[in-house]
Amino acid sequence: MAKIDWKAEVEKRKDTILADLQGLLQIPSVLDEAKATDEAPFGEEVKRALDYMLELGHRDGFSTKNTGDVAGHLETGEGKGLIGVLGHVDVVPAGDGWSDDPFSGVVKDGRIYARGAIDDKGPTMAAYYGMKIVKELGLPLEKRVRLIIGTDEESDWRCVDHYFAVEEMPEMGFAPDADFPIIIAEKGIADFDLVQDVKETEDSHAPITLLSFVSGLRYNMVPDHAKAVLDIKNGHTEFIQMFEDFLDTQDLQGKYYVESGYSIMELHGISAHGSEPDKGKNAGLLLANFLSTLELDTRGAEYMKAAVNFFFGDSRGRALGVAYQDDISGELTINVGKMSYNEHEGGQFGITMRYPVTFNQEEGKETIEKVCKESGFRLGQYSNSEPHHVPKDSPLIQTLQAVYEEQTGQNAELLAIGGGTYARSLDSGVAFGALFPGRPDVAHQKDEYMELEDLWQATAIYAQAIYELAREK
Repeated sequence: MAKIDWKAEVEKRKDTILADLQGLLQIPSVLDEAKATDEAPFGEEVKRALDYMLELGHRDGFSTKNTGDVAGHLETGEGKGLIGVLGHVDVVPAGDGWSDDPFSGVVKDGRIYARGAIDDKGPTMAAYYGMKIVKELGLPLEKRVRLIIGTDEESDWRCVDHYFAVEEMPEMGFAPDADFPIIIAEKGIADFDLVQDVKETEDSHAPITLLSFVSGLRYNMVPDHAKAVLDIKNGHTEFIQMFEDFLDTQDLQGKYYVESGYSIMELHGISAHGSEPDKGKNAGLLLANFLSTLELDTRGAEYMKAAVNFFFGDSRGRALGVAYQDDISGELTINVGKMSYNEHEGGQFGITMRYPVTFNQEEGKETIEKVCKESGFRLGQYSNSEPHHVPKDSPLIQTLQAVYEEQTGQNAELLAIGGGTYARSLDSGVAFGALFPGRPDVAHQKDEYMELEDLWQATAIYAQAIYELAREK
């Protein structure tokens, strides 16, 4: 058979790839359980995104299946063997400060901008068109190929939990939901709450009472906004000056105003993925650092002290006693994704801990419980997803390495990440793109985008990879 020019095949389909991707990006598929129905368990928009992909598959002649309205798949090929490609169409909340409508899919300067452009609608569409190219070329396959669509990846993975409880497990596969070249190791993910133990206090004479504090939406996002409401007895002018000086010296954006007699402070940070907290500026921790210098009521002061002592300037778990690293997957990281406090119930922190493959998670959990108890905090809800690792000499890795190197002319380095992808839900699976080396990781940030050239190249890579994994040998 003549050698296939995969890039030329992508070139023929650029317009339709872009149009189909824009249609998907224009669906604001953020989890919304408040509006859930039996037919849309994660909200109408999330279900609409799932339906959109299944309708594309039906249009293009794939066999399709909706699995419980939380997942689905599109399939091509024949044979007993099954190759899985796992993408997701849910996205994190857009947040503030976008230059354009975050759900417009606007194209400018060689990029497509939208929430989900790189995480994970753009890569999922690239994988879809990779399958489509293989199908349209009529290439002989000895295995089936299934693009599995999830809808709860950014939260609790209930989609793939349900899917694999009732559907066939692929013998191998990949998730286009991280970085190129190939990610063979993913850290474990522990999401948990630290809850303040509330003790009766009498602080009627405290100069400043912290009435409420809120920052962050998700465990796996660095918060880009924080808000505190305070009852300041005296010295408003001095307080305003202190806050403005703090903003200036730290090069931060924020504002101070009075509403219903209470002082309100808001601070803006920079969002980033919770697996790489140092790439962002945590608005909650920055505001807590300022508030910790004030004469707050006892309960409020203890909450701010814990925020600073445990987390400020420490994304590696040193203060919690869990700092750790290994050669396979690197350092343990801690992200404070959610902070909430009120004067009556106290406060809590929502944490995601991304831990290395060889880290003892149970011992780490016990250490955190012990350290926090000494500071008046207890462990609340706790969920854990075990680390994932595929040996570098596996046939899957060997095939993907060869494809990547042929398509890019670059060495297919084997990587480890702190993020969790659907690859870990496979018995033998890895994350494979679509962020190329040297590109900034803008997932979960405002003005998220994907380079169009990267979209085209990823599509060619996925087309060849799908063919090589499933073709007749």
